[in-house]
Amino acid sequence: MASYTFNIMKGRIVELYKQTKAGNPAASGFILIPLAVGDIEANRQDDDDVATFLAAAPNEAGASWGRKPLQAAALAALPAPDDGNNRYAVPLPQVTWTTPTAGQNTVGLLVAYAADVAGADATLIPCTYHDFAVTADGNDVILNAGDFFRAS
Repeated sequence: MASYTFNIMKGRIVELYKQTKAGNPAASGFILIPLAVGDIEANRQDDDDVATFLAAAPNEAGASWGRKPLQAAALAALPAPDDGNNRYAVPLPQVTWTTPTAGQNTVGLLVAYAADVAGADATLIPCTYHDFAVTADGNDVILNAGDFFRAS
């Protein structure tokens, strides 16, 4: 579950995931951005694009981490609403960062939506921020996040 959801994406993530999985638009996707420095919800929840988010206290993790774009083929089919628990969950697939450099540690993970995954940070919309504390030691890092967003 997300540590927090950005105001601009509340109520939109399920539909954007559905459209991305359908390839609409074809270049759309979600981008995972590892962070070396994070920030609290009260300071960042009003950010409307990744450029604004990264211009503040948060810093992207070292180059050995790299961003992970997740387009239609990488996404699982959107599950049906969970009527028993009165919520809608949106999953992330398993993601691997290959041998991040020792000392390039992370504290958080930003999930952003992009109508075009090759777009500039000012066009990427922050969806959710997650605690993601990893002490890099040169070994692969595998993320099995499950749900990254739940609407209830």
